[in-house]
Amino acid sequence: MLQEAKDLQKNAVSCLIQVLSSGKKEITFKAPTGSGKTYMMADFMNRVLGSKSNAVFIVSTLSKSNLAQQNYDSFVTLVENGTFQNINPFLINSDSSGEGSLYIPTDCNVYVLPRDLYKDSSKLKKEGTFVNFLKTLTGDTFMKQADKTVYLIKDECHIATSNLDELREYFKAVINFSATPKLSRKQEPDVEISNTDAENAKLIKSVEQCNESDSLNDALDKFEQIRADYINLLDVNPCFIIQISNKEKAEEELKNNIMPALENHQELKWVYINEKGGETNDAGLKKLPVSKWKDYMKGKASSISVIIFKMVISEGWDIPRACMLYQIRDSKSKQLDEQVMGRVRRNPRLLDFENLSDEAKKLACTAWIWGIIPKQEHLPKQVNLFADYEIEKKFRIKPVKLQSISSSKIHDIENFLNNLKDDNLTHPSIFDLYRNLQKQDNEIQNICYNYASDFKKWSIFTEHLGEIKLSYEDYICDYEKSMVVCQDVGFPSESCFIENSNNLTLDDWIWCRKDKETDFSFDSEAEKKWAELLKDIRSNSIETTEFKDKDWFTESRFLWGKNFPLNSEIKYEYYLDGVHSSYPDFVMKDKNGQIHIFEVKSVNKSSSINIDEEEYKNKVNALKACYKEASKKTGHIFYLPILDKSVWKITRLKDGKEDTIDKNQFIMSIRKIKNISFPELEPLALKIAEK
Repeated sequence: MLQEAKDLQKNAVSCLIQVLSSGKKEITFKAPTGSGKTYMMADFMNRVLGSKSNAVFIVSTLSKSNLAQQNYDSFVTLVENGTFQNINPFLINSDSSGEGSLYIPTDCNVYVLPRDLYKDSSKLKKEGTFVNFLKTLTGDTFMKQADKTVYLIKDECHIATSNLDELREYFKAVINFSATPKLSRKQEPDVEISNTDAENAKLIKSVEQCNESDSLNDALDKFEQIRADYINLLDVNPCFIIQISNKEKAEEELKNNIMPALENHQELKWVYINEKGGETNDAGLKKLPVSKWKDYMKGKASSISVIIFKMVISEGWDIPRACMLYQIRDSKSKQLDEQVMGRVRRNPRLLDFENLSDEAKKLACTAWIWGIIPKQEHLPKQVNLFADYEIEKKFRIKPVKLQSISSSKIHDIENFLNNLKDDNLTHPSIFDLYRNLQKQDNEIQNICYNYASDFKKWSIFTEHLGEIKLSYEDYICDYEKSMVVCQDVGFPSESCFIENSNNLTLDDWIWCRKDKETDFSFDSEAEKKWAELLKDIRSNSIETTEFKDKDWFTESRFLWGKNFPLNSEIKYEYYLDGVHSSYPDFVMKDKNGQIHIFEVKSVNKSSSINIDEEEYKNKVNALKACYKEASKKTGHIFYLPILDKSVWKITRLKDGKEDTIDKNQFIMSIRKIKNISFPELEPLALKIAEK
């Protein structure tokens, strides 16, 4: 998995922990389907349990599609593979009951509860079993057996759980998880991973909305075209999903529209799922009970290429190989539910995405949808590079990356291990070794599995992970050796941003909005303020380029712009407990042709979430070390402008050297002509700059 994806998930959970620490009683976490919501839920619980040994989580989830069982199985797997060791899960189900009442043990700390198991007619509610269980946990009994702090997690919180809402007095806090929380029930997101963030991190696919006039046969033709590439480049048999939007006309649509189209593609194996069961043209699948069909269809090598359903596949069914969705539409057709769209947006090669070719990566990150896509309040605003060919030609930037460990002294891992002294009197268990390996950087794990052709080699490697990691970090953090300059890149021709309140009107930089508007949004107030500064000094400091349109009208643009992450190749790799990519916020070219690169920060605390000062300091120091070496290797000048209240404190990294300047010194430095300064004019210039 890309480090960007790991960072996105980790940071989201950190924000969720901060909101919980603030004492808020109801918290909502919004993340797109396919972004690893269950994993982040487990990470969240594991962190809380690590600091609060008396904490207990009730995870309420949907009863349909065996979602509770799926969540429980995921938690067990994450415990068994050593990812999260603080979780001790238990699945509350009807099998827990004997002749008498349901039995719920009190020695676990994560209880997965299918929502429909706690309803008015259920034994769990009617006999008071669940309430008594909560009373026992919290010490609200005559015997006062325990004193636990209980948290309720509502998975897929957009589905109402009114019976559980009656028990709020037992819960320290309620944490809502969903891709589509209900604002009508005051589920305003406190922490959110946007679709754009998840797309940038390659957690989910970007959506390509296809021509609404295309017939089902046209869509299947397109599916046939990409199917061979999917198999050859991704080693995955892709899946095409057909959604019948009018349940009453399902059989009619199947007979008159869908089956005739499938007749033209007889090599494709299909399944029709309905309330009664299912139908298929796959002889092998017919031998299995219908209850096993969904599990079979998940596999990347499954023979089923087309799945037809009537709004029954929504929450709780993961099929990453699905890449196309076609909505059979009529006068009653509604907008596609985001949960349904999520079925085709999962990345089929998420865990080893970094090993794919560029062509394969693009394929794995695209979903094709024919249907009525819902309008989103925070729909990304598309931007295009103005006169992209000319801008790209005149505005070239040198990114850097960190070389593979193959260039280091532990490249010959066999000799490296042979030279280590093995003076251990005891040896860790295989489970501890595996857990430790799972915590390591992707590259160390890859080295292990490339080297370990048998268990003995694997055991030797994992027992010396400490020495291997130290040697790896010695190499990778020595940027003079590990950092290499990549081929020059320009800004992407297309990107996007999410509209927010940090707006600024810009009509003469390198970007133009697709909708012709001139307001652009920035990720923070600090970014907006820095953009204002660059805008104010552009006439005297930033290079311009002129373009003539078809009517020979001349338009001038200043060569500076926001480095919107989507599609950007302007990035700088650095090491901080793993290899990360820094996408600087702004890039500009001055009148001398010098490239200036800015990563804007702020130490101002927001009203809701405080900054983890130690984590922030480590990040800034890691960026400084990266930019310092990058400035020497690329010839670009790097800056870390940090906003402290209303004052800018700017770290400048130039030619491998670091210094600290203020705003006026920065302005003066880029207004020098041909690197010649005029000391006698500087006092006057500074006064002008201040104004």
